[in-house]
Amino acid sequence: QVQLVESGGGLVQPGGSLRLSCAASGFHFSTQAMTWVRQAPGKGLEWVSDISIAGDLTSYADSVKGRFTISRDNAKNTLYLQMNSLKPEDTAVYFCAFRAYARKVYRELEYDYRGQGTQVTVSS
Repeated sequence: QVQLVESGGGLVQPGGSLRLSCAASGFHFSTQAMTWVRQAPGKGLEWVSDISIAGDLTSYADSVKGRFTISRDNAKNTLYLQMNSLKPEDTAVYFCAFRAYARKVYRELEYDYRGQGTQVTVSS
């Protein structure tokens, strides 16, 4: 079955860095565009970044643009999110996710599969 397992979260001071990983299994990772989303305490899900199948196309939310970098290693079935210059408002649970069906019309922030998440806390 499909599994997405995030790791790499933790407590970091403002201005610090973290690298999140998402280990994928149970599906053809190299044929799926992937997404990072996050959920801050008491708030709804927020889209963070997308990456294309080959990793050559990326997009970012304005709130993280210039600070976060999404990447993937299709040989290792792993998705990454490098987070630099972290701010307290980046505190959230971070999830990797994907939409499995090319012809399905999805609602905003609707995904077929999402991992269990990894907690990122930015605080001094």
